[in-house]
Amino acid sequence: MRTRTLVAALVLAALALYLVFSSIYVINEGEQALVVRLGAPVDVVDRPGLKLKAPFIDQVYVTSTRSLLLEPPVEQAIMGDQKRLEVQPYARYRIVDPLRFYQALRTPEAANAQLAQFVSSSARRALGQAPLRALLTDERGHILDLIKAEVAAKAEPLGVAVDEVRFHRADLPFETSQAIYDRMKSERQREAKELRAQGFEWAQQIQARADHDRTVILSEAQRAATTARGEGDAEANRTLADAFSQNPEFYSLYRSLQTYKGALANSAPTMVVSPDADFMRLLKSGPPPMQGAESPKP
Repeated sequence: MRTRTLVAALVLAALALYLVFSSIYVINEGEQALVVRLGAPVDVVDRPGLKLKAPFIDQVYVTSTRSLLLEPPVEQAIMGDQKRLEVQPYARYRIVDPLRFYQALRTPEAANAQLAQFVSSSARRALGQAPLRALLTDERGHILDLIKAEVAAKAEPLGVAVDEVRFHRADLPFETSQAIYDRMKSERQREAKELRAQGFEWAQQIQARADHDRTVILSEAQRAATTARGEGDAEANRTLADAFSQNPEFYSLYRSLQTYKGALANSAPTMVVSPDADFMRLLKSGPPPMQGAESPKP
């Protein structure tokens, strides 16, 4: 009898504990809860702490009040100028109305899937109306604001507030990037060839000007040298003429010695001439007597 009483007491105690734990739940900081009784929402709890609920008939759905991150996969979009672009947007959102969120989505996974569709369709629509260059200017912010406004309007009936929509990346497809790179490379090679040709033309012009200046300078120098040489020869001739007029015999002797010097310097070690040749006259008889000089005594 005592054993049965003890077992019954333990069962009642366990049942009481179960009822107690089934009647309480905890809301942490940054969380909110929706209490659903037999499938019908009855209360929204947004204050943290220990809360009570009806056991067995109440269910509690806890959601976060913090900002949640949504990262859809990379997808291709066609821009307004028919350029293809690989974009990966991301968004940050908050659950602001647990009742609407429960009625429309119930779970964060379903919310992520639904919001990813909203972001994708809005991004495609906005990018399809803008050229590619718009993403490289200040118009990028305007495009993102349009996407955010459209997504926020679609998400509001779901009890979700969208705080931000941005692009994680926005790149050209690999094939397009490679084609652009090849085109840029060809363009730079063409410009390099044009610059080389222009440089060669400039070098030819500079070389031609240098050759012309060289020819002019040499011509001027030769003309100046010829003029100076002529003036020198004229001065030498005047000097010789003055010397000849003052002493013809000495001039004749000097010219003869110059002739002997040139002839003997350019001849071989042995020179054969006739004894009665005029060339030997001065060597045989010596220089003629000077006018006014006394002849030597025998």
